[in-house]
Amino acid sequence: MDLGLSGKRALVTGSTAGIGFATARALAREGARVVLNGRTEGRVREAIERLRSEGLAADGIAADLGTGAGCRLVTERLPQADVVVNNLGIFEPRPFEQIADEDWLRFFETNVLSGIRMARHYVAGMRTRNWGRIVFVSSESALQIPTEMIHYGTTKTAQLAVARGLAETLSGTGVTVNSVLPGPTASEGVGTFVAQMAAAQGVDAATAERQFFQTARPSSIIQRFATPEEVAAMIVYLCSARASATTGAALRVDGGVVRAIA
Repeated sequence: MDLGLSGKRALVTGSTAGIGFATARALAREGARVVLNGRTEGRVREAIERLRSEGLAADGIAADLGTGAGCRLVTERLPQADVVVNNLGIFEPRPFEQIADEDWLRFFETNVLSGIRMARHYVAGMRTRNWGRIVFVSSESALQIPTEMIHYGTTKTAQLAVARGLAETLSGTGVTVNSVLPGPTASEGVGTFVAQMAAAQGVDAATAERQFFQTARPSSIIQRFATPEEVAAMIVYLCSARASATTGAALRVDGGVVRAIA
């Protein structure tokens, strides 16, 4: 199936590993002109080389999009884009009473404002061309706020509101805006988390993963971590010409963790 992405300029934020990298790779395989993003030159360069070793073309911009200055650097280096995947995000477990104001602000700056700034800049060109795709990578935590990291869940809910509101402002155009809600995914950070959990319990990683889903995410239907590639497949579809009638939506790739039907 031709997804109609050949030659499209695609920016994927937070894309040196995990879901972001898998999305960038999948877009490049569809012929998109992909721009990777990460906080450091080394990580960005390494990710570009990984794609090029697979025969895929990619460029990159090192910038911390958790700051206004970092966002300006990206938009100056890449003035126009047809596809923007707002994947950048941070998380950390912390009891609610220990989440200081600066932590709340840091999470909103990184998880919410980075995507707002990217969308605000690129949507003007998309309107002019009457074609564009903006995807916010949210989380199942947007719907089921995790008690161990309320600040993270709150920012993920905010992303859904931004995406829906922006989609409605683009009514009647060829520009779509959607959110994707991954569930527990085997990203770089999760791999470290599972390894630490296994070491603490004196079991192997596979056992630790089973125990995680039995206790922390018992509603999961697949009872395993999704792969970054499984999540990327949904993101890339939403970026495609084939998804022209899907906008203002929040689509789950959560392995069935969220029990609500709608």
